[in-house]
Amino acid sequence: MGRANQRKTRDQAALSPIPADGIDVEYSRELADHEDLEAQARAKAADERARLGSRE
Repeated sequence: MGRANQRKTRDQAALSPIPADGIDVEYSRELADHEDLEAQARAKAADERARLGSRE
């Protein structure tokens, strides 16, 4: 029981550091195609549903 918990934390991958300026440059709206824009709209709708669902 205790062994599995210790191994779990050791095997987790390290997250990449967040830029100091807080700007994420991996996504550019100017370079986005139609599929990217659809994915952004779906993500925004899902966030809104999650936000509204947490109030209930």
